[in-house]
Amino acid sequence: MKPYSLIGVDGNAFSVMGYVRDAMRRNGFSKTDIDNYTKDAMSDDYNHLLVVSMDKIEEVNQKLQDDGLIDEDDENY
Repeated sequence: MKPYSLIGVDGNAFSVMGYVRDAMRRNGFSKTDIDNYTKDAMSDDYNHLLVVSMDKIEEVNQKLQDDGLIDEDDENY
C-alpha cells in the first residue's frame, strides 16, 4: 500500500480536510479523533489547516507502518 500524501490533493481547504478525514476513517480512527482533527484544522488560518493536516497524515502513515502495511522504503514515505 502506498502511504498517504497531500501532494496532488486539491488545495481547497475542504478538499484537504476531506482527504485527511477519509484516510483516518479508512484506517480505523474513531469518530471522536476525526471530529477533533476537523475542529483543530478549522480553528485558525489556512496555514494552520495545512500543518495540522500534514501532521495527521503522518500519524495515519505511522499507523499503517506499525500495522505492517507500509514500510519506510515505500514511495513518498
